[in-house]
Amino acid sequence: MKEDIKNYTLEELKNYFKDRSIPSYSAGQVFGWIYSKRVEKFELMTDISKGTRDFLSRNFYFSKLKILKREISLDKTEKFLFGLNDATSIESVLIPEGSRFTLCVSSQVGCKYNCKFCISGSRGLKRNLSASEIVNQYLIIRDLVGDKITNMVFMGIGEPLDNFEMTVKAIRIFTEHKGLDFGKRRISISTCGIIPQIEELLRLKLGVKLSVSLHSADSEIRSRIMPVNRKYPLIELIKTLRNFSKSEKYPITFEYALFGSLNTSKLDAQKLAQLLKGINCKINLIPYNATQGIFKEPASSEIEGFCNELYKTGLFYTLRKSRGQDIRAACGQLYALWG
Repeated sequence: MKEDIKNYTLEELKNYFKDRSIPSYSAGQVFGWIYSKRVEKFELMTDISKGTRDFLSRNFYFSKLKILKREISLDKTEKFLFGLNDATSIESVLIPEGSRFTLCVSSQVGCKYNCKFCISGSRGLKRNLSASEIVNQYLIIRDLVGDKITNMVFMGIGEPLDNFEMTVKAIRIFTEHKGLDFGKRRISISTCGIIPQIEELLRLKLGVKLSVSLHSADSEIRSRIMPVNRKYPLIELIKTLRNFSKSEKYPITFEYALFGSLNTSKLDAQKLAQLLKGINCKINLIPYNATQGIFKEPASSEIEGFCNELYKTGLFYTLRKSRGQDIRAACGQLYALWG
């Protein structure tokens, strides 16, 4: 049975070739053709021997994703609905901001962590994406928009660290200099706080950035917003992130959605500053979009008061403008479809 060649990292492909007495340097040539030159026909890889090309044709195929829908927001954010081979689908988002183009990719069909503000996991988890399904989101969008994508975030549908093996494999493919050569520091993994995988991420020294969905410095409130807090308590998560911060050069980003009358008081801001004291970090404040009606959107006075209090503490933060709301492409609005 043929295998999807885009599920192989360069190191895996080298080992595969070595086991079959094919020169390992041919793996680098194949990577260059697929990811740099964007050629997906083995017969066109002219600097590879005909025997190797024939072998590749017999044993591998090139996977594809089907674009089911492409929408463009009034603010130029683009959302792509991709059909997968098993009749499930996922969404990806391209966010332009000046010369910066950030691609938000999905890592799962659905999500099992049931964060109360997020539609993406409202039906639970169907399955993990393969490495090639993650990589293909980037490849297809890059082919459409040209070489514009400057940054990539694993913040789409799913919890990337719950699909740890395929997320890591996709990152290795993205960053391989013989292929896509995407800068490690331009990739960010977002997590709801899966402690064992954060520790494993640190051990692997992948060099990518880490973003953590926090949303409250009060453990009880966080559990209401994010049930994962009951399994991986806030105090233990912060302890793990302190260790991560000490070993990594770049700051951890903490995502903090502002929910009306829930986590936006001056005391909430003070607690947040105290919790994160000593951690090299920055805060992304995101006013909540009332997509499901579970929480309230914050009043402008709440946002202003919270920001002013954070400013007094000296904690670095940015107030993010929600993008793509009119096409349901904003944080927490992406859908995974099946059945």
